[in-house]
Amino acid sequence: MGGMHGKALFAGLPAALLDAWAVVMPTECVGCHAADRALCPACRQGLRPEVHEARREGVPVWCGLDYSGVARHVIGAFKDGGRTDAAGALAMPLRLAVTAALGVATPASARRGVRLVVIPSSTAAWRARGFHPVELILKRAGLTATTALRTVAPVADQVGLGREERTVNRRGSLRAVRRLDGFACVVVDDILTTGATLLEARRAISEAGGHVVGMAALAERRRLHPVTEPSLKSH
Repeated sequence: MGGMHGKALFAGLPAALLDAWAVVMPTECVGCHAADRALCPACRQGLRPEVHEARREGVPVWCGLDYSGVARHVIGAFKDGGRTDAAGALAMPLRLAVTAALGVATPASARRGVRLVVIPSSTAAWRARGFHPVELILKRAGLTATTALRTVAPVADQVGLGREERTVNRRGSLRAVRRLDGFACVVVDDILTTGATLLEARRAISEAGGHVVGMAALAERRRLHPVTEPSLKSH
């Protein structure tokens, strides 16, 4: 069995069966590389949700994890190391972040009609991975994303770019696939850094007539030098 299907079976197996399976199909922990476990107990503990509110440009973003330690290793291996079997372990933190974003911003009576929107992958990223990371995690969480955005301008790799550079890099890069009048959504991303990507998605959806009721991310990369974020009430 391959990564996405075979290793996902490990989560529900007792220790004795895991030991027997390891003889036939050796693997290693996606978090710490310990032998014979797709995700060892210590690393699974390190992925316990830490749901919290972050702010970018005064806009709240609900995050399920802190992007450090075990979470950083697992997310990196999942996105770029071929360890799609980690999607199940990341599902609950993202689901809780989405639930928080939806619950805070939307009356209970209106939540049923709210959609989830993810940031479209670049052509290069799709070719390299063969899957969309956030869509796969949402699927493992029992949630489905709605296609609402498309990329209309090339975007440079944002690794190493500062806050202003990321904003400029993303500005105008997304557009709605159609008019979104009456469309309400929560925008979901994987890693929150400066927030440039989520804010660009919010702009594109609003420009098309849609309404972003909340934003969520799997994990937040904490700022080394936090800035004071204004409250939405001041806008």
